[in-house]
Amino acid sequence: MNRISFCKFHGFGNDYIVFEADDLRDVFSIENFAEKVCRRNTGIGGDGIAVLEKSENGAADYSCRIINPDGSEAGFSGNGTRCAVAYLYFKNLWSNENLKLETRSGIKNYQLLETDENAFWFRAELGKPLAVTNYELRITSEVLPVITLDVGNPVCAIFVDDFAAIDWRAIGAEIETHRHFPERTNVVFIKTIDRKNVEIKIWERGAGETSSSGTCSMAAAIASAFVGKTDRKVSVHASGGTTETVWRDDGEMLITGRADLAFCGEWFE
Repeated sequence: MNRISFCKFHGFGNDYIVFEADDLRDVFSIENFAEKVCRRNTGIGGDGIAVLEKSENGAADYSCRIINPDGSEAGFSGNGTRCAVAYLYFKNLWSNENLKLETRSGIKNYQLLETDENAFWFRAELGKPLAVTNYELRITSEVLPVITLDVGNPVCAIFVDDFAAIDWRAIGAEIETHRHFPERTNVVFIKTIDRKNVEIKIWERGAGETSSSGTCSMAAAIASAFVGKTDRKVSVHASGGTTETVWRDDGEMLITGRADLAFCGEWFE
């Protein structure tokens, strides 16, 4: 029986179990492994796992894979990668202020802003969004005006006046697997507060309802600025906490948020 070390971190309640790739060499199926450890009742419990490895790409310091609780692999996760980077500092595997992280959607830049015991604040440069598009999406009950975009992961953004007035969980689940999104999609519901603040509810691809999401927060900010509802610097309020976002004039996406250590332990495989 193998003893596999891990640490669990969360970004505003959006929790990820962080492993080092070397410790998973004997795992036959990373997909099945992720499903097992992410289960809330019989596993460690998480919205996904992050697998870290020293990068073989000279342009990056480490690489990170994000596997969802259903075993699918994400192109990127804002909170998941922030949890992974926090692990590197917590374990003293990295000490420089800046770190380049290789992901499926490209190399992302992280800057450590502050630490406080087992909490870590980062500013991350995520690149530029792709294919920001207005679209009318037909679902079972209605036709919805949406904004579709790619921020490292595909996101479908929907503006609402009142979260309580719609069954956003059911709508999110239907849209996640809609034929318009052959690789499935994250769904973020956005309520505008003012020019600098929005509130969101999140249905995350492969994980369902989550308390926070870095990519969905960034997508919400971009969609809001794209249609003129907000400025390009927006505080995005989710049930788990607030992510600070900037969509710079040159198109670069910046998010600032924290990752907190929940606990470390060993998994017996």
